[in-house]
Amino acid sequence: MIRLDPLTANPLPASPAAPPTVPAWALADGGALHDADAAFQAGAAVGALDGLARGQPAWAGAWRQRLALNCAAASMRLAGRAEDAAALRDAWYLRPAGADPGPAGAIFGAWRQLAVQPPVANAERLEKIVDQLGLHWDAAALAALCTQIEKLAETQRPAPFAAAAIAAHVVAMRPDSELFAWWLADLVLAQSLRWPRPLPLLMAQVFAASFRAEAGGRKRIRPGEEGFERAVCLALVQAAADACRLAAELSRRAEKLLAVAPKLRAKGAGDVIFLLLNEDVVSGSLTTKSLSRFAARRLFARLQQLEAVRELSSRSSFRLYGL
Repeated sequence: MIRLDPLTANPLPASPAAPPTVPAWALADGGALHDADAAFQAGAAVGALDGLARGQPAWAGAWRQRLALNCAAASMRLAGRAEDAAALRDAWYLRPAGADPGPAGAIFGAWRQLAVQPPVANAERLEKIVDQLGLHWDAAALAALCTQIEKLAETQRPAPFAAAAIAAHVVAMRPDSELFAWWLADLVLAQSLRWPRPLPLLMAQVFAASFRAEAGGRKRIRPGEEGFERAVCLALVQAAADACRLAAELSRRAEKLLAVAPKLRAKGAGDVIFLLLNEDVVSGSLTTKSLSRFAARRLFARLQQLEAVRELSSRSSFRLYGL
């Protein structure tokens, strides 16, 4: 029999209720004619997401990493790269331990880091992030940026407007750093909302309708341009709705995974379940101290037979499994 970490004993430790949803009226098209309307809708969306951002359900790690993957995939388009979510997964999860994941994988790594660390901005941390994003900032510019983030916190602007402000500030400083601007926007959003860790949200919406409405659907609204704050509010509504839907899906899948756990006899199965609850995907050829590659393959085949995991690579080899 396997032993589970007591922290992962229930898919929703705090409450048996399903994850919340963004109110339908907040998602209604055409309702936000002004910045105040958009901000009101964003407030409702953030209110729905707040409990999830603060909570620690068993599947929270997988949820955060799936959000990070979505933002990383959108980042590829902004960076002019061709990798999709599948390619990013391969770059990260199939590389040898400690190996360089490549430029695309490094960008994915920046979003993964955002999802698991407190929303703290200091020059040392930001220097590592810009390097992962393939950018180059000098120490003085990064120090000035940290000062600007501190000033924003002191003004206590509403969270969506603070996020928009830091994104606009970064692009004004360095027009080639929009990817970094969106990474910081989610960090500042979390700071403003006093979330323990940020959620990767806004980058995934950069090419959505929220950032095209003011430009007649042709030109994307970039940070600092007219209508940008309103667009960020509307994007946050959609991002929160998508995050809540993903949480509901993963909650159901995690519940099923934990329900079949007592049926698993493989030594080391508990480690695999822990990884499935905390990662976007797990390699089908995973090896641990108590699980050989062959045993892992048999375990994943059993989990798939029990419909407790999904195979997400659509390959016959180098397979990747997740909730």
